[in-house]
Amino acid sequence: IEAMKTLVSEIKARHERYGFNSSEQGQSSREMTVPWHDPRVASLFIEEAQVVGVESARDELINWLVEGASKHECRVVISVLGMGGLGKTTLAKKVYDSQIVMAHFDCYAWITISQSYKIENVLRMMIRQFCKSRKENTPEGIDKMDQESLISKSREYLQQKRYVVVFDDVWKVDFWGAIEHALPDNEGGRIMITTRIRDVADFCKKSCLVQVHHLQPLPPNKAWELFCRKAFQFELEGNCPPELEELSLNIVKKCEGLPLAIVSIGGLLSTKVKGLSEWQKLYNSMSSELESNPHLTSLMRILSLSYHHLPYYLKSCVLYFGIFPEDYSISCIRLIRLWIAEGFVKLKKGKTLEEVGEEYLTELIHRSLVQVSKVYVDGKARSCRVHDLLREVLLKNGMDSSFCHVLSEDVSSSKQITRRLSIDSSSTPSFEHSHIRSVFTFNQEEWPESFLNTLNGNFKLLKVLDFTDAPLNHLPKYVGDLYLLKYLSLRNTKVKFLPESIGNLQNLETLDLKQSLVYEIPAKINKLVKLRHLLAYYCDYNIEFSMTFERGVKIHDGIGCLRALQKLYHVEANHGGINLIKSLGKLRQLRKLGLKNLKREDGRALCASVENMNHLESLEVSTISEDEVLDLQSISTPPQFIRLLYLKGHLEKLPSWISQLQHLVKLRIFWSRLRDSPLKALQNLPNLLELGISYKAYDGAQLHFEGGFQKLKVLQLRDLEGLKSLIIDNGVMPLLKELHIGPSPQLKEVPSSIHHLRNLTTLRFINMPKEFQRDVDPKNGQHFWIVEHVRDVIFSYKFGTKFGIYENFFIIPNC
Repeated sequence: IEAMKTLVSEIKARHERYGFNSSEQGQSSREMTVPWHDPRVASLFIEEAQVVGVESARDELINWLVEGASKHECRVVISVLGMGGLGKTTLAKKVYDSQIVMAHFDCYAWITISQSYKIENVLRMMIRQFCKSRKENTPEGIDKMDQESLISKSREYLQQKRYVVVFDDVWKVDFWGAIEHALPDNEGGRIMITTRIRDVADFCKKSCLVQVHHLQPLPPNKAWELFCRKAFQFELEGNCPPELEELSLNIVKKCEGLPLAIVSIGGLLSTKVKGLSEWQKLYNSMSSELESNPHLTSLMRILSLSYHHLPYYLKSCVLYFGIFPEDYSISCIRLIRLWIAEGFVKLKKGKTLEEVGEEYLTELIHRSLVQVSKVYVDGKARSCRVHDLLREVLLKNGMDSSFCHVLSEDVSSSKQITRRLSIDSSSTPSFEHSHIRSVFTFNQEEWPESFLNTLNGNFKLLKVLDFTDAPLNHLPKYVGDLYLLKYLSLRNTKVKFLPESIGNLQNLETLDLKQSLVYEIPAKINKLVKLRHLLAYYCDYNIEFSMTFERGVKIHDGIGCLRALQKLYHVEANHGGINLIKSLGKLRQLRKLGLKNLKREDGRALCASVENMNHLESLEVSTISEDEVLDLQSISTPPQFIRLLYLKGHLEKLPSWISQLQHLVKLRIFWSRLRDSPLKALQNLPNLLELGISYKAYDGAQLHFEGGFQKLKVLQLRDLEGLKSLIIDNGVMPLLKELHIGPSPQLKEVPSSIHHLRNLTTLRFINMPKEFQRDVDPKNGQHFWIVEHVRDVIFSYKFGTKFGIYENFFIIPNC
């Protein structure tokens, strides 16, 4: 019922937004008047003087079209990929109109595809334009030809001709399958496609060479230049007056390099009085202006197209971004857990809900709706966001369909029915309805007690309660009355205790206590048989990195009952002992496990439990002290899918099973006190991308990288007191991007073999002698030749005070 209501609301809002008028009964569709024009048409007729920042991309694409012909006489597809409003059509048209391109090809055609097309019409238009480009007559009878005949006619015409055709604004992956046979693979034919969707750009790879150009937002200087051209095009000689400069820069920043947004908003401002008061009013009311101002209609329509083209199962997922504040980057893992709690993610055979959720997010990224903010070392998305103006579109659609509502300092109450409430202010929120399923808080300076009391009475249907970063110091016991709750986050709050009533939350799937002050988990947590993620640890950033830098939580016997658990970290093993560790072996669905305060005698029991965890991907274990032995030798068959392994504690020798981990991506060892170099045992790990040997992990005098490490990108050699020599043979670690060294007081000079690392971009020395910094000085440093190919050479010096740990950075210029 809720889904049907949402659909009806969306249809109604769409009709209002696009201006469709209801026709009288019996009126034909031909008689309807629809005030619509395609906003992309303007992109085809932009004057050269109005185009900014495309020169490099234009030249690259021209080169791919023309120079590439001598290298690739076969058919080549060139895809221009990017979000709506980024200027794909404008760029492609500038390339297409280039005299170099026109002179190089025998015939050419430009076809706008968009979301709805009939392949027969596309073929007819393409043949007509090819003929027109050669001033030839269109073949007779093509208006009556079927698809097969049109394909044959196109192939016949293009034989022995070098052609170029642009298909602008392609949305469907099956388009290439429908058109490819009409375009023969001969004479160096070129097909250019503009699209928002990565799968469209890639789909052609199955039958021809594809080159993809990812169009990027304008850099700040070009964005500013374009804004000034539009906002002051007929006055002030195109320059921004000083009194408007700060506000104008904020406006340009909000556009985030999106040319259509800059041109639209700049054009609107060009019609306004050039006064600070007038411009400030418009800036403060930007959200409402985007909805109603006719100057911004085309911008909002183009941004909305990507949302309206989504399949139904992704619409709720992308609307979720409207809940978060402007310019907010959210952890991808957190986002997927929230989607699951809301019921947006549907189970697929052979996959977990988390894996399906990851597929959903990847599809939104590939559709150019979601931007990746940070990535892991293996390139997977770590955090993501949406463009701020796209967020306005999503928020409008979300409010129209009762999906969500945002309360802020300007809007502190709502009588509108909504399913999700986002409280983004320090004011006391006011609401009266019991339909709310989810509550989020952001930017709270103080926490009104009345709000917590409201939760008890009005929110019996809550599924999500996200108090991340809230100034909250306790959780009331009546939270246990929220029986439907699936997601509870107290991350980075001051909450110290969980009420015993937490055991009543029989539907809870995620309990996020990261960076909270909760130390002991009530025994009743073991009743929550649907719990999938128990995340709890606290890092004290005011102390130096050590065994006590991070602590876990104390849990009680019976954790083995939680058979649905996929992530459990970090648990303090010394409070449960052998029995706790043995019970972990029952958690066969675990993907991530973190254990603190292990003792030597716990080792064999842990190894036996880990061998039962066939799905384990991440394992982090640490001993109760630096000197305590971490005994992990007895694992004979390690979980084959382990990707991340952190070992903290004294290793008498490196566990032999580590070399069997074919999927291992990241390995870090700390305080291991290894006497023998671990490099030969690790060098042939096929997927290792990051390696850390740190904090007394190796006691030897020399580390010699003799071979292997063919995919390694990051290497950390931190705090190795005995290291005197670092040797890297030529050809080893060919892909290394980052190298961190120090403090290593016995290492007396910059290792010369760093010169072999030709792809190194960042070299960081930590608390190394000042002589190192002097020796790599570009002007007169005797060892500058070792690092001259490295983009960033950084020297950092850490020091502690009673207020915490601080770090000074010095970057060597011209490296």
